[in-house]
Amino acid sequence: MPATQNEKDTVSFTVEDRIAWVKYNRPEKRNAQSPQLNRRMYEVIDELEFREDVGLLVLTGEGDSWCAGMDLKEYFRETESQGLKGTRKAQSEAYRWWRRLRWYQKPTIAMVNGWCFGGAYGPLFACDLAFAADEAKFGLSEINWGILPGGGATKVATSSMPFRDAMYHAMTGEAIDGKKAAEWKLVNESVPLKDLRKRVLEIAHVLLKKNPVALKATKDAVRRVTEMTYENAEDYLIRAQEAANFFDNDGRKEGIRQFIDEKSFKPGIGTYDVNRKK
Repeated sequence: MPATQNEKDTVSFTVEDRIAWVKYNRPEKRNAQSPQLNRRMYEVIDELEFREDVGLLVLTGEGDSWCAGMDLKEYFRETESQGLKGTRKAQSEAYRWWRRLRWYQKPTIAMVNGWCFGGAYGPLFACDLAFAADEAKFGLSEINWGILPGGGATKVATSSMPFRDAMYHAMTGEAIDGKKAAEWKLVNESVPLKDLRKRVLEIAHVLLKKNPVALKATKDAVRRVTEMTYENAEDYLIRAQEAANFFDNDGRKEGIRQFIDEKSFKPGIGTYDVNRKK
């Protein structure tokens, strides 16, 4: 691979059976996030968000890493040499695609196939679900080179993990494997690397069978109500349900019809057929 990588090549993607496989593509740098990569990632996820042939996005990494965090040379040293303007620009380019991914139109899954450090916690948290290889390595290593875990990494740790685990994770800078990450709830599950893609595909196919309007509303609801009081959450969810019904009331009615009239599925066990209408 050339020393200077073309910006367009820092991210790769393919679409197969309604799944967009988006890959960090700087394997020689353990897929560290450079300003170029951050700009390109925004373009890629923007292009895919409303494509009709895409129902779900999986974010993973080329080679043996998911993402080793921010590129210390390109993201920190070189942007800081440009002063506050350079630093703020680099931050904005990173944070905007993480934010876009948090509220993405389609379901998103982080498939953590290897190293996941520091700044990678932003997109990790932005994905709706996360599955890791047992062999993957996670770490907030910022303390080891003299800064605090910024870019939302500390918030991700405290939002995902029990308090004592988050504090230990951030203060020691020790790496943990996929099994420990699952135990601490940083990811949903950990499986052997050889089984990771298969497990992600299983979950992807479950999600692709759901009503997409309801799925988007559910994604947003879980994120929104997490920081609300019960009363505020109750009011928000009433309005969110009304909005979802406005956009897809026929879908809701069809699900009820298949359950009550046809008795073709049971909501507590499976999902209704979103591709079949009366």
